[in-house]
Amino acid sequence: MNEYTNSLDFACRLDNADELHHFRGRFHFPCFQDNTIFYFCGNSLGLMPKTVQYALLHELEDWHKYGVEGHFMARNPWFSYHTLLREPLAMLTGGLPSEVVCMNTLTVNLHLMMVSFYRPTQERFKIIIEAGAFPSDYYTVETQIAFHGYNPETALIEIAPREGETTLRTEDIVRTIEEHGSSVALVLFSGVQYQTGQRFDMKAITEAAHSIGAKAGFDLAHAIGNVELALHDWDVDFAAWCSYKYLNSGPGGIGGVFVHERHGSSPDVPRFGGWWGYEESTRFQMKKGFKPSQGANGWQLSNAQVFQMAALKASLDIFQEAGFDTLCAKRDQLTAFLEFHINDMLDNNPAIPLTVLTPKEKEQRGAQLSLAFSERGKELHKKLTDIGIIGDWREPNIIRIAPAPLYNSFTDIYHFRTALETLCAEMWPH
Repeated sequence: MNEYTNSLDFACRLDNADELHHFRGRFHFPCFQDNTIFYFCGNSLGLMPKTVQYALLHELEDWHKYGVEGHFMARNPWFSYHTLLREPLAMLTGGLPSEVVCMNTLTVNLHLMMVSFYRPTQERFKIIIEAGAFPSDYYTVETQIAFHGYNPETALIEIAPREGETTLRTEDIVRTIEEHGSSVALVLFSGVQYQTGQRFDMKAITEAAHSIGAKAGFDLAHAIGNVELALHDWDVDFAAWCSYKYLNSGPGGIGGVFVHERHGSSPDVPRFGGWWGYEESTRFQMKKGFKPSQGANGWQLSNAQVFQMAALKASLDIFQEAGFDTLCAKRDQLTAFLEFHINDMLDNNPAIPLTVLTPKEKEQRGAQLSLAFSERGKELHKKLTDIGIIGDWREPNIIRIAPAPLYNSFTDIYHFRTALETLCAEMWPH
């Protein structure tokens, strides 16, 4: 729909036409205050699927009933529990089922991936990242560089937007990679930038990295379950993610990795070994000498985190039922509807010191608009929270609003705009 209208009736008509609208009823919405809560924070912590409680009770009952034999006798045997998540994760990442596995948490996985794919030499030791990357990415990269005996001040290359711009141009990323050339060991970018909501061209970044002989990896914390991915076809070397944002697995939910099959099929790729990554057919022979499993499974260290995987599976089942292409189409419409309301509000009151950082092109964003306020932004965020509008605040001046297509509605966005406009009129009268 090309034209939107600022009315509750119009938003309701969009909801009535939404084939995914009934999925909203599959999730618990917060109820910690008297006001109705409108939740736009799925990019920080997704809502709880109602089936999670049953999924966890299911595993607790099997633990009660079978004890250790639950590894093989549970309704979802724990020994192979990670395999239940292969197909949905392959769908969401655009990887082969053998290229993905759930394990650990995001930053742990980034370190484990860098053990394999950051192999600096005296000539090739630099890592390229985007300026303003999430702090964990910085800390991972800085400490890995230092661990290998190099200086982050010379080995870490950050790419910043041009002066006066807030997002990166793909040509600038590619040019920087090419300029540093054979000194680059790894290009590590986020799939979707957490502050601005910019979706990076992962295919172009990967091609540029490979053209100079470097590896290409991605932090998909804000991308998986949010934007379309084709990691296998893009020839990405590795990726890592968390699952508690758009994947709705709960606080501290399990992470995961993608390892391209050309690496996963090679037992000579260096890595840290663990029992659960050992060749499955001979794992219980308890022999010395690490023999990795084929594919991404060969990077596992420890037993399946069954309770966390059960929570994630409950959400992934909903993704599969809804269909990711359908979710992405609604994502684009929801985000465009939100953008319309922001722009319409600014047209009505130009005194509001608000700039939308997120790109306008749908190919360059997902389910998020980042709203930068040149003054009093944190005060506004608190006022919104106090009346039940849940977004999140990021320093120095950003309120992030993320309408998730599985559970947000067009009327949610209408009510957000109404509340935001009222508060802004009080704070910046015109």
